[in-house]
Amino acid sequence: MSGIILALNAGSSSLKFSIYRPGRGEASLDLLCRGEVDGIGGRGRFVASGGAGQTLVDRALEASTTQESALAAVRAWIDGRFPGQPIVAAGHRVVHGGDDYAGPVRVDPEVLLTLERFIPLAPSHQPHNLAAIKALQALHPDLPQVACFDTAFHQSQTALARAYALPRRLSESGVRRYGFHGLSYEYVAGALSDFVGGAADGRVVVAHLGHGASMCALKGRRSVATTMGFTALDGLPMGRRSGALDPGIVPYLVRERGMDIAEVEDLLYQKSGLLGVSGVSDDMRELLASDRPEAAEAVELFCYRVGRELGSLAAALGGLDVLVFTGGIGEHAAAVRAKVCGHARWLGVALDEAANIRGGPRIDASSSTVPVLVIETDEDLMIARHTLRLTRGATTPATRRAGLTHAPHGSPR
Repeated sequence: MSGIILALNAGSSSLKFSIYRPGRGEASLDLLCRGEVDGIGGRGRFVASGGAGQTLVDRALEASTTQESALAAVRAWIDGRFPGQPIVAAGHRVVHGGDDYAGPVRVDPEVLLTLERFIPLAPSHQPHNLAAIKALQALHPDLPQVACFDTAFHQSQTALARAYALPRRLSESGVRRYGFHGLSYEYVAGALSDFVGGAADGRVVVAHLGHGASMCALKGRRSVATTMGFTALDGLPMGRRSGALDPGIVPYLVRERGMDIAEVEDLLYQKSGLLGVSGVSDDMRELLASDRPEAAEAVELFCYRVGRELGSLAAALGGLDVLVFTGGIGEHAAAVRAKVCGHARWLGVALDEAANIRGGPRIDASSSTVPVLVIETDEDLMIARHTLRLTRGATTPATRRAGLTHAPHGSPR
């Protein structure tokens, strides 16, 4: 395949992208650049860096940057930066694929209609993911596009692991655990054997800790259980999201505090988590640097909850063979890793403090019975791999769940 592949991750206020050139091997991809338009909805800023990290562009956009104008700016810059190398396919991170898709799919009108049904399940993400697909369609109607789902990796879980104790009619209508961050877990699953050999197929817990945070139990490098559920609100406390809470809190807030559904949703998605507990920031870096006791309490609560969920996932696996940290916090916050490993001493985890400060990739002490790793995740590379595979050999635009065999190890079939 000649030309370049565009990987997109569209959010409410940002549009992140990476550009890859297919190499000689079937799954070989060379990173040419990464970039982002931040500040969508206001005065946007466009930055990009080369594969070696050098700055390629850093400039302000117009004061009323939209998803469409951001994508047009990215497209125009790519055309100027890589003349004679047309974009031949684009892949998108799409948070929710429901039960319909157990793997990436070529986008067509039917796929878009299906994915719009899942907007209520991921209201903070899905509309923006789909807006980028539609905007690129408007700019380039004939460009092949691929949707890559954060839910797909967790389709390997058993019906028992995905079930809620609700009336069957609700479960059968799709009210169940889906799980998210699947592209990150898929990448880590594919990279594990490079660090721990055959133990990669054992009982592994991956902690994807970032502004959005979740954890996943893997066995045979397939998802067994995960902390997020029906929505990306469940599980760990996050930057602004509450994580798991007593469901009775919601009717209490409505009945006793006079809040309506929109106010409750805003509270749980935007005003809780690290920001809500600390009253300082939703950024772990700022909390670790702060001398305010509320900031310290937010950090402690986050680490305590990660430790509790680690115990739950180890129970689902019947033990623990490998612990992995990834995501922005997991990869860069040594203090958080140290606290979590302290909570996990009962599982045989022992931390090498010097290795932890260096950032790994191995941070376990020689006395640890469990290897502890720091692996830098790469969701964009997973998107590009899937896009390359589907646009090289696909004869139909969408691969439904039926008849699809999901590749768990992070590399294209």
